[in-house]
Amino acid sequence: MNKVILFNKPFGVLSQFTDKGSADSPRPTLSAFIDAPGFYPAGRLDRDSEGLLVLTDNGALQARIANPRQKMPKTYLVQVEGRPDADALEALRRGVTLKDGPTRPADVRQIDAPDDLWPRDPPVRFRKSVPDAWLEIVLREGRNRQVRRMTAHVGLPTLRLIRTAIGPWRLNQLRPGAWRFAAESGP
Repeated sequence: MNKVILFNKPFGVLSQFTDKGSADSPRPTLSAFIDAPGFYPAGRLDRDSEGLLVLTDNGALQARIANPRQKMPKTYLVQVEGRPDADALEALRRGVTLKDGPTRPADVRQIDAPDDLWPRDPPVRFRKSVPDAWLEIVLREGRNRQVRRMTAHVGLPTLRLIRTAIGPWRLNQLRPGAWRFAAESGP
């Protein structure tokens, strides 16, 4: 049976096991948290994003999870700068046109600030004069920095981005830097 690892990637960690960047200032990678030979990330999560990263020891499963044609839903909690109005939310739901073309429609809803969220290190910048809000966004594609580009397109820059689910797998109560094995079909 194929094995799956669910990992809560902390802010600032690369979604790979080695850093091919500057040798002078190495950045933290998955190898600082996961010692499980033969596992590889199925998809990516930007260094400045947090949350669920799925790793597997099966190449076909890895491709199925990462392939945009599979339309596997990915759920994000997104803290944005500003207050979304009905037009901005509807634009995100319909899909917006970015430099690399139109996005697929997304499920988007405004939510209350999550009360069980861990603090981020470093903290999100806070400005008394600018309100913020939280959105839950479900995408069925995975372009580079897509959520950030979509929210910026409607005038709501992303302050914090946390992936909470990929297909059947959920972050649940997994704390930053922690991982656990899960079944191929989900938790």
